[in-house]
Order: sequence, then C-alpha cells, then structure tokens
Amino acid sequence: MKTKNKLLTLLILSAGATSAIAAINKLIQVTATSKNLTTDSQSLCYKWRFGNIHYTKCGSGKPLLLIHDLNAASSGYEWHQLIPKLRENYTVYTIDLLGCGRSEKCAMTYTNYLYVQLISDFIKSEIGHRTNVIATGESASIPVMACANNPDLFDQLMLISPLSLQEYSQIPGKTSKIYKLVIDFPILGTFFYHIATSKKAIREYLTDNCFYNPYSVKASYVDVCHESANLGSSPKSVYASVVSNFTKCNINKALKKIDNSIYLVGGEYSDDIADILEEYKEHNPAIETTIIADAKKYPQLEAPAKLFDLIHTYFG
Repeated sequence: MKTKNKLLTLLILSAGATSAIAAINKLIQVTATSKNLTTDSQSLCYKWRFGNIHYTKCGSGKPLLLIHDLNAASSGYEWHQLIPKLRENYTVYTIDLLGCGRSEKCAMTYTNYLYVQLISDFIKSEIGHRTNVIATGESASIPVMACANNPDLFDQLMLISPLSLQEYSQIPGKTSKIYKLVIDFPILGTFFYHIATSKKAIREYLTDNCFYNPYSVKASYVDVCHESANLGSSPKSVYASVVSNFTKCNINKALKKIDNSIYLVGGEYSDDIADILEEYKEHNPAIETTIIADAKKYPQLEAPAKLFDLIHTYFG
C-alpha cells in the first residue's frame, strides 16, 4: 500500500512539474514575441511546397538575394543596415529561410538539400533572372550547392565568413542524434531549447563569435534575435537540425565544379579566417578573397559601409 501511495505521489508531482514547465514554455514564447519587432509592412510571402517563406523586395536594378546565417535566432533582419545602400543599385531580396525568422517553422528535420531546393525554387518563381547571391556563415554552403546543380540560376556569389570545409563536412553522430531526439521532446525539449536561445545565451554567442567590438552588440538586435527564435509553431526544429549537423554538407566537389565568380569575405578577427579562405582557394583558384578590418563574423552588422564598398566593387 505504501509503495502504491509513493508511486501515486510521484506521478502527481511529475504531472505538476510537467504542467509547470509547459506553462513556463508558453510564457517565454508569448513574452519574446509580444513586441512584434520583426514585423515588416513590406513583407511578402512565397508559398513554397514545404511551407510559407517570408521575404522582402525593394530597390531597382540587377537582382541580389541576401541569405542570413543559419541558426535559430537568424532572420533577414541581419541585413537591415545594408539594405538602404544596396537598394539604390540592386533589386534586393531578403529571405527568411524555412524554419527561421518569420517563415513557417514546421516540426521536421532540416537539411542542406532542403535549403538548396528552396533557394533554387525561390529564384525561379519569385526572381525569374540570374541572380547575385550573398550568404553568411553556415548558409554559405547553400548557394554553393545550388549553383553547382543549377548554374544558370546564378550570376556571382559572395560568401561572408564561411565555415571551414572540414566543418561543412561534419555529419550527424550518435551523440548529436540523441541530443536532437531530446530537443524534439514536446515539453522538456522545448524548455532546453529556451535555455539555449535565451537573451543571455544569444548575447553571449554574438559577443563571443560574431562581433569584434562587444559594444556593437546592441540590446535591440538581441531582442530581435530572441523574437525570431520564438516565432512559429516549432522554432526549435531548425535549432536541433543545425546543432546536430543535419544542415551540413561536403561542398568540396561543388567548389571545384562551379565556374561562376565567387568572392569570399572574412572579418579580421574571425578565428583562423585567413587559413579558411586559403583552403577555399586551393579547391578553386579563381576564388577572390578579402578580409575586412575591425570586424568578426558579421561585417554586415559591424562594418556595413566597408562591406557595401566591397559588394559595389565586386558586383558592379
């Protein structure tokens, strides 16, 4: 009898704890998205077969597609400082990748091939012309693979702070698969996700990895990232896929195959950036590289004027 009572008590406590965690998860999501910081009056929707894609279009001239970094807190807002300058010379498209920002966030596993399909279909459907593309960080592999498969869709590529070729080649291991399984749990996994994408965690990530000057990490940008990380029905799904390496892909053969012009840009204070850029040139000697002074992973946010000058020089 005592054993039954203990089990009943344990079940009641577990149910109460689960309900409390679920309530906390809901509160975090509601609070994080209450300010509507990512709302855009110019927002457009591309109804893709795997989910609705948010994007913006402005300016006039040759089409230029901007692809943000690939993580749970990223969105097209990453380019907001550059767009006012770029729109004077280009028709600028910014896209929120599926699972990110204001685009649909389905409970699924996200892969590099999925994003390659998305970018190719988007250019065909919404742009309709050969397009210059700029991509950042982990997303840099997407236009590379897409261009290798459909070179007629692309003109010139600029990759900002790309990962090393070895990093892109990583595959999901046993530990990462288990971690993804845990994050996929409806309540506890969501709670762990909220810890990993809290304002504190986002600020620390940006300060340690993305900005040379810590004072460049504005509270307003952290708030936007936090909101982006909490929008949609399953924002944790892309996070789980990225950290578990499902979105990575070996791009070595694609680099050698591409005949389009490729420009690589790195921030002076990004770890091993000179070696990384040289590694790309070994696979494709036609690649041109530039390092921006006093910047780290996100020169589009930390040194937008310098990056604009490079874009204007490269793309004309």
